[in-house]
Amino acid sequence: MGAGLASMYTTDFPVVIDKEDRDILRQLANETAEVACRPEMAEKAKTWTQHNDLKTDRPVIFLEPNNGWPELMPDSDCQCKGELARQWEYYLRMELYWANMIRDDHVIDLYFDVPYCHTNTGWGGVTPERKGGGGGGSYKIIKVVEDYEDDFEKLRFPELVIDFESSKQLLEVARETFGDILKVRQFTSWWWTLGMTWDYIDLRGLEDFICDFMWAPEWVHRMMDFLCEGQLREIDSLQQQGLLSSNVGNEYIGSGGLGYTDDLPGYDPSIRVETNNMWGFVESQETVMTSPEVYGEFILPYHIKIAERFGLNCFGCCEPYEARFKYSCKIPGLRRVSCSPWSDRSLTQELLGNRYVASHKLSPSLLALPQMNEALARNEIRDALENSRDCIPELVMKDVSTFGNNPLNASRWVEIAREEVNRFYT
Repeated sequence: MGAGLASMYTTDFPVVIDKEDRDILRQLANETAEVACRPEMAEKAKTWTQHNDLKTDRPVIFLEPNNGWPELMPDSDCQCKGELARQWEYYLRMELYWANMIRDDHVIDLYFDVPYCHTNTGWGGVTPERKGGGGGGSYKIIKVVEDYEDDFEKLRFPELVIDFESSKQLLEVARETFGDILKVRQFTSWWWTLGMTWDYIDLRGLEDFICDFMWAPEWVHRMMDFLCEGQLREIDSLQQQGLLSSNVGNEYIGSGGLGYTDDLPGYDPSIRVETNNMWGFVESQETVMTSPEVYGEFILPYHIKIAERFGLNCFGCCEPYEARFKYSCKIPGLRRVSCSPWSDRSLTQELLGNRYVASHKLSPSLLALPQMNEALARNEIRDALENSRDCIPELVMKDVSTFGNNPLNASRWVEIAREEVNRFYT
């Protein structure tokens, strides 16, 4: 998963599962199937559907461990020997941990998704360079578009290169391993965000990207138009080839949440997926230091071009939404709005009401301490709920880098969130 359409999945290891690893995977698959058939999972799916369809005001609770997974479930917990088997084992153990230990409103279902093996040429074969970034840390972009006059013409639209033979082989191995237990399908999430400013910065660097709004505004429009056209061409190509995967249902959408809804057609393997039956997602976190007018003039027109292809849309991630909402509310089919930890929650009622899902992102910094400050966590959740009366709120914990080496922080935060939701809605 990455910015724009820069996703990549390859298998540079043997696509084979030996008998010992197969036995381990089948045991985990049986445990996963058992969890998926629990009545609570069907209830959670129903709750998400009502929530996304704006038919309930009771929040869902969603905790995504992100980079904190190694603390919750070290790689040493895996028993398989083969690399492919270990990848599948880790995924199944994650699902079981999520259901049995975290116990939020994440849904476990019977599907096991195998992505297409593919690479992406990028924007004309130009590979963004980064200085630093080791161990998931911060980094600086070494720009490849140094001078617009000299370098812009070198850019080309990205192309997906799909290895259909390897993809088929991977699918067959999964079906042979546990296809009688789980519903194995070829299913790929080709992008995370379609917001484009991430891709822009990969080419231009953050500092020059921000300065361009003042010093080269005409080039900002040319770059955004180019990026938008490239993404639309690739989306159209995926649709024409029947390679899009529906994100309606138990799929991650936007910047935190699941895609269940009755307002769009659900997953049907007999019907080719089209974007007008999918959730779209645009954001522009990187322009957070600019004025709302800059977003409205330079970014919004291209967000609209992308979003109008989709049936429903999500907006925003870590950027506060309220100052630019007079612009972003024009995004067609807008249904879910990210209310980041830096948002002014007192404006939730006025701006979002019950017309949009208010996706409250709570601060992960509290979970980064070995001993979570439960009072602060509780007060933050209360603040979100108090400022969302008569709204459609959800409580999302994401962007976790560490749980302070205390795995109990994850489940304890969910417990606190449930306590506060029950107290508020009793």
